[in-house]
Parts: sequence; structure tokens; C-alpha cells
Amino acid sequence: MVMGAQAQIDRSKQPEAGPAPKINLGKPKTFKLKNGLQIMVVENHKLPRVSASLIIDNKPNSEGNKVGVKSLYSSMMGNGTKSMSKEEFNEKVDFLGASVGYGSESAYASSLSKFFPEVMELMADGLLNPLFTEEEFQDQKDRVLEGLKAGKKSVSNIASNVSRKLAFGGNHPYGEFETEESVNNVTLKDVKTYYNNFISPKNAYLVVVGDVDDSDVKKLAKKYLGDWAESTPPSAALPAVPKVQYTQVNFIDVPNAVQSELRVQNTVELKMADEDYFPVLVANQILGGSFGSYLNMNLREEHGYTYGARSYTGTDKYVSRFSASASVRNAVTDSAIVETLKEINRIKTEKVDFEDLNNAKNKFAGDFVLKLESPSTIANYALNIETNDLPKDFYETFLKKINAVTQDDILRVANKYFKTDAMQIVVAGKGSEIAENLENITYKGKTIPVFYFNKDGEKVEKPEYNKEVPEGMTVNDVYDAYLKAIGGKDAAEKVNTVAMTGSATVQGMTISFSRKETKDGKSLQVSSMNGMTLGKEVFDGENGYQEGQGQKMDYTEEQIADAKANAGLFPELEVSEEAKLIAIEKVDGKDAYVVQSSEDTKDYYDTETGLKVQSVTTISQGGQTGEDFSGLSNYKEVNGVKLPHTITKKFGPQEVEIKMTEIKVNEGVSDADFQ
Repeated sequence: MVMGAQAQIDRSKQPEAGPAPKINLGKPKTFKLKNGLQIMVVENHKLPRVSASLIIDNKPNSEGNKVGVKSLYSSMMGNGTKSMSKEEFNEKVDFLGASVGYGSESAYASSLSKFFPEVMELMADGLLNPLFTEEEFQDQKDRVLEGLKAGKKSVSNIASNVSRKLAFGGNHPYGEFETEESVNNVTLKDVKTYYNNFISPKNAYLVVVGDVDDSDVKKLAKKYLGDWAESTPPSAALPAVPKVQYTQVNFIDVPNAVQSELRVQNTVELKMADEDYFPVLVANQILGGSFGSYLNMNLREEHGYTYGARSYTGTDKYVSRFSASASVRNAVTDSAIVETLKEINRIKTEKVDFEDLNNAKNKFAGDFVLKLESPSTIANYALNIETNDLPKDFYETFLKKINAVTQDDILRVANKYFKTDAMQIVVAGKGSEIAENLENITYKGKTIPVFYFNKDGEKVEKPEYNKEVPEGMTVNDVYDAYLKAIGGKDAAEKVNTVAMTGSATVQGMTISFSRKETKDGKSLQVSSMNGMTLGKEVFDGENGYQEGQGQKMDYTEEQIADAKANAGLFPELEVSEEAKLIAIEKVDGKDAYVVQSSEDTKDYYDTETGLKVQSVTTISQGGQTGEDFSGLSNYKEVNGVKLPHTITKKFGPQEVEIKMTEIKVNEGVSDADFQ
């Protein structure tokens, strides 16, 4: 046995931080053209590649009633120049194995170093001599409108848009968002005016990183960007952000929502050059910046309300915001808000543990060192120093300042920047299921008031969520109206099989879908991309299986029961004993009868047209509860019966719109399909 004396550790005092490692950052070579363009070059000859990023550091500008000008401008850029067509431009870029792109106030190019002079010329030609044609403008406008149409049902999009508007105000550039109306207001002339006013070298920086000599970059910059005409972009005073007098819930009703989106927020004035910057970074990391943060450990790990809860504290030269966010199940929306406020209040009132503090510091140290391995980091840091008016040694002393943050610093900045007494709790979700509970949330002994907004962020009266079903109305009446709307009961009874094919765009990729169903309850569903099967589900009326990623899994007893409950082409032909008419709710702004067709499934029928517009099935698997959502629209007649040609599916916050290209009735289906 070995015995020895042990020193007593005073755990009430924070251990003194060890010395932070000294950071020796390389410095880019810089020069400036006569037109004001500032250029930074970081040479790195390890790989034969070069990248160039051009950033225009303009003051934020409002688009007014024409929000969409900037996105249309950036989408039109790179689609040809005054000297070459869109096809020629893209072919040249592809031939060189390069990448060239443009943003609303930026441009980018990368390639092998031996091709960089040509690629630099292409990027500059696209920037200085864009081809703005009416045809291309209309094409890009249609694409933007299509994207807005697809996204206007997205609860996440709605929450993000409205929370920005409520935080910064609708007349502030940071509070604006695109709508179909605002994009339709934009003309080609507006795009050209934006280009002439704001795309100027006066506030521009060109950052070049890679296997290149700074002297060569200087020559290329002078040759291809030296004639870029200098102009002073218009600059208007930014409006003050709205003052929030007290904590409030701002609710947006999204009737088709299968989960709620939360944004607990307040605006902040915090610049990177402020002395509070480093304590705020650490405080946010502990509160909601990582998997082990206060918010995530509470909402995800302890309560299972969400797949992830995060917080963000922005820094900006003009104005930014603190925001804690999560996507949660409808049933726990109010509880998730209570727990979010609890954790924000915790970091304001309790000193953080030394372990949490050191873990946060270590995370920053690890990330910082990892970033230093990339040559572009040096250029980006130099750019930040210029555009954010930072001291020259800002990054060389970064870890030292992170290391110096104390428990008291965390308490101080948490109380300064996390304004729990004047917060906007923005909630987008299904009002018929969550609004009543939202009105009963209390904080510090007081009920939090609830205000109602539409999807455009405009204040409205409290909607009427659950209308009473007219006396005497039954499931039979709803089903009869539906059958009449699709062509009649006789027409529906003559349908023995349905085969449909369609496609959807998911994150820029086209996915093909096919589905076959029979009157007696058999079904086949296949999704594929580029000819490769992504997933397959087969049910033969008694048993089924699903395939995906090379694995085949037989249906469980629960899945078989669900498949049987939802089998058949038109379950409305017979009224089951389980079916109940339970409510009238809004679907896409219109009233719909809600029929509880089975224990886990609700079907929604438009009160005016009679058509089925939505079906939602609750699914429990592996201890998790979710919803299988199908939106049904764009009904067209096929062989005497109307069928939906657009089906909307939801996967968490992701919404996918499947457009049917072909539907066959009583043909194209055989028993072999269900084996």
C-alpha cells in the first residue's frame, strides 16, 4: 500500500487558466486597384488548385415591395455574357473543370492552377458584362415563384420568415422576405438598376488562395478587373428595430403542420470588435451551441421533445439577434417553450460549472486549430479584420481571449444579451391543436400574452380553429359528397387498379416515384433516382416488406395492421364502424371536415368541393411517434373518375411535392407487382 498526503482542492474557485498557445498567422499579400478593389493573396503550393472569392461589403439595402430583386440578379448571373451565350459560357467552365458562381454581392471561381488565368477571365467577364435578357429573366422568375409556391406550406420557412420580420421590422433589410407578390413586382429593369447601383469595386474585396504567385494575381486583376467602373452605392439610414416591451408569444397558424417550429428571440447589438464578443461566444456554446448544451440536453435528451435544440447569438455591424430554436411535436409545444425559458434563465442566474466552461473553451480551441490547416482561413481572417474593423492581432489573440472568459463573464453577458423579460416567442404550428395551451403558459408567475399573425407576418385576430360540425352532418354525408365530387359512386366502384408515376425535386435532385394499388388492398411503391432504386414497399393484402439501402425487412404485425386499415382505392365506398366525424379544421386556408377513419388516421375533406385534401396517420416505431402526411390536390379526370395529380409528403420539416406525370386506371397492374 502506498500512502501520501493529498492537497485539498477549493472547488468554489475557478482554476487559473493555463497559457493559451501562441498563434502565428501568416499574412496575405495585399494591394489595391485604382478603382478601389482591394486584393488579398495567400500563396499555398501544396496542391495545384486556386480559388478566388469576390465579396462586396455594401451596407444592407431595402428592396421594399420588390423583395426578390437580389435573388433574381444572382440567379441570372453566370448565364452568359455580352460576348458569349449561356451555353458557350457554361461549356467553357465545364471544359476547364472549373467552378464559377455568383451571389447577390459576391462572385466565386476555382480551378486547377494551370487554368486559373482563363477561369479568372470568365469570372470577370460574367461580372462586368452580364447578359440580362428578358427570356432568361422570365425563366429565373418562374423558378423563384415555383420555389416559393413549394415552400409556402413549409412550417420551417414560415417560422424563419416571420421571426425575422418580427425581430427587425418589415421595413428593415434584415426583416424582408420574398413572397409571390413581391417577386411578381420585379421587372428586368429593376435587376439592371440593382446591378448598376450596388455592384461596384468601391467596397469590394478579391481573395485569392492557392497555387499562384501574387505578382501574377496582380496582373490578372488589373487586366480583367481594372476597368470595372467605380461608383458609390446608394446608402440610406437603417430604420430602428421594433422595441419589445415584454415577453410575448407570436403565433402563426399553419393548419397542415405536423410539428411546431419555435424561435425564442430578441435583437442584440454586438460587434466582433466588442469586448463582450468572446464571453458571448462561450455563453452561447454552453446554452445551445453543441449537443451537450443546456437546451439540447433538456429538450432532446431529458424530455424527448425534439431531435435537436440550438441557440445562436449573431454579431453584425448593424444589428443582429439571439435566437433559440427547435422543431417539436404539437402535443409538447407549450412544454418546450417553458423548458427553453427555464434553461435561458438558468444561465442568467446560476454560475456555469467549471467542466461546462472548459468544454466550451476546448471546443473553440479545437475548431480554431483545425481551421488553421486550411489556407483559406488566413485570407478569411484578414477579410474579417478589414470588414469588421478588428484589431490587427484579433485572431492571434483569439484563444487567449477565449481562455480568459470566467463564470462571472458568462453571467454578465447572459443577462445583457438574453432578454427573457422582453422576448418574442415565435411559434408556427397547428392552431387547432396547440393554441389553447399556448394561452396558458406562465413565466415568473405571469401569463404570457399571445398575439396572432398570418404567414406574411401581419397581425390578425385570433383565428377560429375548431368550428362545430353542423347538426345532423354524418360521415356518410362527407363520404357521399366526396364520391360525387370524384365522378360518382358507380364510377369509383368500376375502378379495380390504379397505376401512377411521378417525380419530385429534393435538394436539387430529381426523384422518381411509382405506385400501384388494387381494389382488394394490394400496393407497391417505389422511389428511384437516376435509375437506381432508393426504396421499395410491397403489400400483398396479407403480408408486406420494405427494401432500402440493400436491406429487406418484413412488415411487423403493427405495419400489417396499418396497411390493412388503409387498404383499398376508395375506402369511402363503405363506412367503417370506427369512422367518426370529429371536427372542421382549416387546410390551406379552407374549411375541411375531419374524419377519424381509424384509430391512427384522420382524413380531411373540403367542405365546399367535397374532395379529400389531406390524410394524416400517426406512426409509432422504436419508442418514437411521428406522422405520415399526404396532401392531395390538382384533381384531374382519368377514365371517368377524378384522382389527385399532386401529392405532398412530409419528412420532418422537409416537404416534398410529387407531381404525377401519368395515371392509369384498370391497366398496367398485375399480381406479379406485389410479390
